Amino acid sequence: MKVLLASSRGFCFGVEDAIEMAEMVVENRGQGEVVALGPLIHNKQVVSKLEEAGLNQSGDLETIDPSKTMLIRSHGASPETFKRAKERGLDIVDATCVLVKRAQNVVMQLHERGYHVVMIGDPNHPEVKGVIGYAPNVTVIDEGTDLEVALPYRERLGIVAQTTHSPAHVANMIQKILLRPYREVKIVNTLCLEVTRRQEAAISLAKDVDVMFVLGGLHSANTREMARMCSEAGCLTHHIETWEQFEPSMAADKVVAGVTAGASTPEWVISEFVKHLEAI
Repeated sequence: MKVLLASSRGFCFGVEDAIEMAEMVVENRGQGEVVALGPLIHNKQVVSKLEEAGLNQSGDLETIDPSKTMLIRSHGASPETFKRAKERGLDIVDATCVLVKRAQNVVMQLHERGYHVVMIGDPNHPEVKGVIGYAPNVTVIDEGTDLEVALPYRERLGIVAQTTHSPAHVANMIQKILLRPYREVKIVNTLCLEVTRRQEAAISLAKDVDVMFVLGGLHSANTREMARMCSEAGCLTHHIETWEQFEPSMAADKVVAGVTAGASTPEWVISEFVKHLEAI
């Protein structure tokens, strides 16, 4: 089978930085001495490798031994989490993505300037949970949200978005907001350009192949979004994590396959998948 790779795919710099930081801290502090507040990134294969290296990723803030080092994962955390960790005397290492940090700062600044902050994002996503902690009473909206109920009238709105959302989705949500009679709406673009590039490359490739394979964690927001966009572009799309989940029926009667990967997917997972797919 002929296989084409998306021009932009896989690890983003935020993920690379977080993994590098985690590996360095574990090496310096020793195995079992570093505890992350949940999986460092949304990729089972990387999470498993980090656990094998000695990183505990199942930490609960209130049960971490004060002698341990606490690692803030790439999705970030709320100010309350940092405050509580310091109160417990924990040594903190912050692996928050710089773009997530920017979103946190933007939310804080918008609130300080008198805006009611609105975040377009998944309310259950760890990034969103952390970001909205930087201002009181942040309203979170997303696809399917009833704006009449969720977004009561405010004179001035300040809008940000989950970094992994697509520009088209965010623009659609903003359009709906602007149909309401707000006196002032300030929009700050907090989208990740690396994620946007991967989305654009995936859609472009999907138009030239018979089937698309989007590799990455099933719980990864940016990977799910990319798979959705490829499917909406009219291409048969499969979102799977590794070659082990591949089934022959996925590529039956197909001649050209496209492959891309989410921002948390390592290159070795991509290379292994492509090697096996080309052998069909």
